[in-house]
Amino acid sequence: MMSEIEVRNLHFSYTKGQEVLAGITLDLNLRPTAIIGQNGAGKTTFVKLLKGLLKPTEGDIFVKGYNTKEKSVAFLARYIGLVFQNPNDQIFKSKLIDEVMFGPLNIGQDEKTAKRNSLEALDLVGLRNRINENPYDLSLSDRKLVSIASILAMDTDIIVFDEPTIAQDYRGKEKIKDIIRYLKDKGKLVITIIHDMDFVAETFERVIVFNRGKVLLDGDTRFVYSYRDKLRTASLEQPYVMQLAQKLDIEKPLLTVDEFTRWLNDR
Repeated sequence: MMSEIEVRNLHFSYTKGQEVLAGITLDLNLRPTAIIGQNGAGKTTFVKLLKGLLKPTEGDIFVKGYNTKEKSVAFLARYIGLVFQNPNDQIFKSKLIDEVMFGPLNIGQDEKTAKRNSLEALDLVGLRNRINENPYDLSLSDRKLVSIASILAMDTDIIVFDEPTIAQDYRGKEKIKDIIRYLKDKGKLVITIIHDMDFVAETFERVIVFNRGKVLLDGDTRFVYSYRDKLRTASLEQPYVMQLAQKLDIEKPLLTVDEFTRWLNDR
């Protein structure tokens, strides 16, 4: 069965002789996947390559079977959507509904379908009752939700979130968690690049660690986070709950607060 995204011996350089990504081979299927690593590890460059915003120096990326070298950004936008880290870099319309409808219309949805998808997306992020407001009258956390709705309305098979928890309080994080689970249940591939280790532990099934342009670790979330020393070579720490469990000499690798609470109750 073909993966949603296939990456084969990917190399990329902005400047000749200075590789940002070096020999990456990955298959990305329908498991929600977090790509983690320190700044400069190559995560953002990798996502730009998936979207077709950059082209590989060497190797190939196939999105839904299409080689990104051979397809335009506009063509790939029908299959893969990217929610920007900073919503101010994405939002430019003066009404929420117009902002959210822009993407669907741009990839060829008719106006009726675009409006229906946009209203459903705004309902999902909890902003349907504010469709005629200016996005810039909203808080930064709500503008982030507008940018998420704009991509959800495009109904792509693959959605990439760039640092989704930035500017979000507990309520906002829980809403984004619910959205990711909803997308998984709809058969979408969800990818994130993120620094929030606890959110990853609670939400994502697979973790890929980038370090100096290469894949250092790749596997189930619990498996990857169990490699404390390897994570530290990439200047990363385990989730706080896992760190606490180790300090208490708990043998089981606990990932989340819920797991820790269950462990306490079962003692």
